[in-house]
Amino acid sequence: MKIYLSILLLLSFATAIGQTDIDVLLKQYNTRSVPYISVQELKMGAENYLILDTRKKEEYEVSHIPNAIWVSEKVNDSIYSFAKADKSKPIVVYCSVGIRSEDFGEKLKKLGYTDVQNLYGSIFAWKDEGYDVVNAQGKVTDSVHVYSKVWGKYLKTGKKVY
Repeated sequence: MKIYLSILLLLSFATAIGQTDIDVLLKQYNTRSVPYISVQELKMGAENYLILDTRKKEEYEVSHIPNAIWVSEKVNDSIYSFAKADKSKPIVVYCSVGIRSEDFGEKLKKLGYTDVQNLYGSIFAWKDEGYDVVNAQGKVTDSVHVYSKVWGKYLKTGKKVY
């Protein structure tokens, strides 16, 4: 029983540390200029959002959130022709942890998009919560492109791809 409790405490601590790491990182780099949405909120209502992946193409091809649209790291008006009709449509942006996506979200807001949210912890938090990611062929995968070894330490589950 003591061993079971010790293991349970260790796992709880490890999960808390992982969340704290992302918390610290986001507080350091983000200004909250784009409001956050939690992975749980997005999962419960994903069909209500236009989900935009703001990472590099090779990151997206390794894995992405189901039904996410790859838009790159740069805001380019021509990419958004699908959304121009309704700039109030709810949009969620994400990247690896939520830093690049905040920058992207800020640019969308300057273009007149009024309902833009940044996925807190982005694809790393999504995967760490146990939600599926899919590859370029739309198949569920355990792999996640972690951008670099430095950023890879923030992903706690899945297979890290560099």
